[in-house]
Amino acid sequence: MNTPAPTPPVTPPHPFAPQFEYAFSIAITLSGAHFLTPTSMGATRAAVYAAEGTIDGPKIKGRVIPMSGGDWPLVRPNGVIDFDARYLLELEDGTIVYLQSRGYRWANTPEVAERMARNEPAEHDEYYMRVSTKFDVPEGPHDWLGKHIFVGVAEKVPGANRIHYFKML
Repeated sequence: MNTPAPTPPVTPPHPFAPQFEYAFSIAITLSGAHFLTPTSMGATRAAVYAAEGTIDGPKIKGRVIPMSGGDWPLVRPNGVIDFDARYLLELEDGTIVYLQSRGYRWANTPEVAERMARNEPAEHDEYYMRVSTKFDVPEGPHDWLGKHIFVGVAEKVPGANRIHYFKML
């Protein structure tokens, strides 16, 4: 007689495990990069400006204010890109919001890294690209942006990024 293998016990989630709610996505078109190679740390620094973009989601809609800022990534010798992005958003009601993101991108293989360096497409499971974002926003209907932690899961598309933001509950 064949007895089924015992079912492993289900581990309950940690009581403080974070929960997330999808808030919005930002699709941002980037300008061409300006490189400083190598920096005094032996890495490559770049400046990539936010040419334009849109914000769409269940919580907010609007646009990226063109050329209001950008990203100053540091490309480490091991290929990890350390992001430091800052730019302005304009929401549908005219509210201006300052965005600051820090995060990392790295490819699963050297071949994927080479494709991405040439600004060619890569599938979302071929790389890791995540950001932690905070917002500076005036008091009012959108001040919740400045009161929560946001995690962004990014898509790298040729000439642009699409970042899906999740509010930590």
